[in-house]
Amino acid sequence: MNQDLSIFSLMLQASFVVQLVMAALLLVSLASWTVIFAKLISLSKVRASNDAFEQEFWSGKNLNDLYQAVAGKAQTSPLERIFAAGMREFLKLRERRMGDGATLLDGARRAMRASFHRELDAIESNLSFLASVGSVSPYVGLFGTVWGIMHAFVGLSNLTQVTLATVAPGIAEALVATAIGLFAAIPAVIAYNRFARQIDRTAITLETFIEEFSNILQRNAVQPAPAGTAGPATR
Repeated sequence: MNQDLSIFSLMLQASFVVQLVMAALLLVSLASWTVIFAKLISLSKVRASNDAFEQEFWSGKNLNDLYQAVAGKAQTSPLERIFAAGMREFLKLRERRMGDGATLLDGARRAMRASFHRELDAIESNLSFLASVGSVSPYVGLFGTVWGIMHAFVGLSNLTQVTLATVAPGIAEALVATAIGLFAAIPAVIAYNRFARQIDRTAITLETFIEEFSNILQRNAVQPAPAGTAGPATR
């Protein structure tokens, strides 16, 4: 009699422990794909918004006007928030006449670095989940396979005659767990590596902006504030 060896049938025929492992791996795989698609969208938005602000920043717009525009936005990019943090601290220290140009620049840089680390933490959210799925899922699947093979051989011990037809279904059921583990792990590993490279490039962009903006603030720190304002207006 022919036996149904389809994936779905093998999953239904597997032992309870193996079925539990398969169900857990499928749920993890679903969660992993959810994170992957959400991360694709969020990183795309971060890149687009950063590029838009960087283009506006280097267009020659007055820094005070740019700061007011950023402060009035409901949704801002990481680059805009870093810019606003540095500009806010610079204006605050300059208005209070606290220290010389070096003090103003140091305060602004520290504010931007703190904002940079907050932004990086937000961008890297859920990345560790993908790393965990990629590293743990194959071993969970392997556990299901080992358990399934043990269960199959225990059942075969009661038979007087063992043939390939009697061994194959039990082994196949067990191997499905490993296959599902790899199905969950491989996309997570690929996505993790891709997102890690994108986040590294984003971090470099943010750090480069901090250095360039610091140079602008350094030039303005040694100049008197323009009439009617406490902040820099020139590049």
